[in-house]
Amino acid sequence: MQIDNLRPLRDVIATHDLRAKKSLGQNFLLDLNLTAKIARQAGDLSACDVLEVGPGPGGLTRGLLAEGARKVLAVEKDERCLPALAEIAEAYPGQLEVVNGDALKVDPLAHLNAPIRIVANLPYNVGTELLTRWLSVPWPPFWESLTLMFQKEVAERIVARPGSKAYGRLAILSQWRCEARIAMTLPPEAFQPAPKVHSAVVHLEALGAPKFEADAGKLSALTAKAFGQRRKMLRASLKGITTDLEDKLEAVGIRPTSRAEEIDLERFCALSRLI
Repeated sequence: MQIDNLRPLRDVIATHDLRAKKSLGQNFLLDLNLTAKIARQAGDLSACDVLEVGPGPGGLTRGLLAEGARKVLAVEKDERCLPALAEIAEAYPGQLEVVNGDALKVDPLAHLNAPIRIVANLPYNVGTELLTRWLSVPWPPFWESLTLMFQKEVAERIVARPGSKAYGRLAILSQWRCEARIAMTLPPEAFQPAPKVHSAVVHLEALGAPKFEADAGKLSALTAKAFGQRRKMLRASLKGITTDLEDKLEAVGIRPTSRAEEIDLERFCALSRLI
């Protein structure tokens, strides 16, 4: 079943010779019903502008527009994809703006109006860096929510809980100021070419204020140091970060012999305030 009157994605890819490039982290979603389902994970888009990064031939772009997005800004680095995206823009006049550029350098606020949601099948090679940047903007952020596709392993790191192997700095930064959940998982065969791993869509809803008081820069630096040597006890991995380290650890209820993966968000925030 089609979601619009445009050509099937396989035809679009064949016409424009859009073979996915590994160097760009590309894996194209071909099932338009699936891309529409992903778009729905972001909620009602009818009153929102949407930022999409790495649209490729436009499968998710079409899903977002079919689901009623007010406007979509599609940032695409690969010039080969521009003719395919132009076909979509023609079918949805005034609703799709395509920027040929690097998402790490494009200012979305120059193109979009609030409220803004970010929905993307992120290129594998820049996905985590983009997420970290979006989580590091002044709070509350310019976006209401993030609905992002990652390798399943990365998605599990975002929603991980203390005590698990996946728990780390990414979980702390994501869960400090957002509610994060895995919305759906996708098998390799949903993509062209099929990756070697499963993928997952993560939905992060921005909170009005952080769950616990902390300075963003200090919390980021603390967790980077703590998880940078995660096999070590905190009295060793955090050595040199502050004076009287063991006393401060104990003051916030952390045993100096604990490891970073054992410490929950609240205690990391308390420790960052103390040091």
